[in-house]
Amino acid sequence: MDLDIVALSRLQFALTALYHFLFVPLTIGLAVIVAIMETVYVMTGRPIWRDMTKFWGVLFGINFAMGVATGIVMEFQFGMNWSYYSHYVGDVFGAPLAIEGLMAFFLEASFVGLFFFGWDRLSKVAHLIVTWLVAIGSNFSALWILIANGWMQNPVGAVFNPQTMRMEVDDFFAVLTNPVAQAKFVHTVSAGYVVAAIFVLGVSAWYVLKGRHLKLAKRSMTVAASFGLAASLSVVLLGDESGYLSTEHQKMKVAALEAMWKTEPAPAAFTAFGFPDRAARETHFAVHIPWLLGLIGTRSLTTEIPGIDELVHRAELNIRVGISAYDALQKIREAEGTGAVPESAKAIFEQNGHALGYALLLKRYVDDPRQATADQIAQAAIDTIPPVGPLYWSFRIMVTLGMFFIVLTATFFVLSARRRLDAHRWLLKVAVFAIPLPWIAAELGWIVAEVGRQPWVIEGVLPTAVAVSNLGAATVLGTIAVFTAIYTVLFIIEMKLMLGAIRKGPAEHPVPAPASRRDPDTALPRSPLAVE
Repeated sequence: MDLDIVALSRLQFALTALYHFLFVPLTIGLAVIVAIMETVYVMTGRPIWRDMTKFWGVLFGINFAMGVATGIVMEFQFGMNWSYYSHYVGDVFGAPLAIEGLMAFFLEASFVGLFFFGWDRLSKVAHLIVTWLVAIGSNFSALWILIANGWMQNPVGAVFNPQTMRMEVDDFFAVLTNPVAQAKFVHTVSAGYVVAAIFVLGVSAWYVLKGRHLKLAKRSMTVAASFGLAASLSVVLLGDESGYLSTEHQKMKVAALEAMWKTEPAPAAFTAFGFPDRAARETHFAVHIPWLLGLIGTRSLTTEIPGIDELVHRAELNIRVGISAYDALQKIREAEGTGAVPESAKAIFEQNGHALGYALLLKRYVDDPRQATADQIAQAAIDTIPPVGPLYWSFRIMVTLGMFFIVLTATFFVLSARRRLDAHRWLLKVAVFAIPLPWIAAELGWIVAEVGRQPWVIEGVLPTAVAVSNLGAATVLGTIAVFTAIYTVLFIIEMKLMLGAIRKGPAEHPVPAPASRRDPDTALPRSPLAVE
């Protein structure tokens, strides 16, 4: 069997990333919810809010530890499986990762210990500051990771150096303020808040159904419903911004999401439902919402959104331009030793260098892109179409789940305002069964982002097929098996620890009853001077 090393390397990274992303959203969201609960405790002084903070903090701690364990492996993969990627863009990509480790992860990890062991050693305000620093650190971690990932989607602030054959930073501020990265950050963090809110809501609903820890559970549901409703609405609004930026920077991804084969007159309709058929290049039984895609994607009524066929034609033109850039680059490198670089080659590369990545798409078929045939060029252009079916359905399931989260959290928000959280047992059961759904939505969002970028690892700059390490298929298969086994064990451990902590429940501080209502057998002894 002919095993594709590119596909195997992608599979390995996808598996480890999907496992890791099981823990990341809950960590981000729970950190903020715990900080909110402790803020209420410090403001009111009521012990039950301290109990809530400690209980949900334990679940945060378990999840945080697993997130760290699974995240370390992902960074090592850049050197193991994606060595040419690391060489080509390491100067750009490595900086946000290094800052994430130094600024965010160390901040979060340093104060986690103080959060758990500082309750009786720090003042209320000092411990609250620690808790918020943990929450800020977890969100900062996401910020720097998504700055790096956003650059892969929209590579700004860097230029290609023909002498080093690498991308190098020329404007770090542009990397930091990349609009795609900022939109991805707020969208992803909001999704993490939804994951945590539904988790807290569902676990609390289970306690109410069991008649356990009712005061703590109902207060937790109130926090989760309020926080979750705001987060769910934010995900939708910020997703709109992501759609607008994708239309500007990743046109093929948007066309594939919509299975839009032909360019439609502006404003384009949104396909709410249908069955895409790549072979026939049409979507069967399509249900369209007029104007919606045009409004989301372009914020106008007159701007067209190109279809897949037009974008393939554009890609073929870019490949031909890229071949001229590749030829000029080879002439520049050949003349480096002589000290007389042809000015014509320099001029051609400066003019066409932006399309060099498109020439590298041909490396999949021919060692020297200049030797590519017309059929190979046409096939490389077709390769720029990402998998339409998985993208189409992943996006629609994700959006449907997002609408469900808005309805669910809004319902419990209203019930909380009316103090009727336990009025409908079937709604409580819905909340319990909804616990895994935000994870499904988050994983589908990751699939939309990463599969939608294919065949690029760096959009328009470096094809995925060129970025992999020169490894044997057996080596990658072996590591896939090992990672899958280890991650599965870690997942089972996580589930056992989390479920064990939930079954045990919080350690609540009993509130002393008034003296007149105390059991006479347990009341304090009377003073000998008391009057009979």
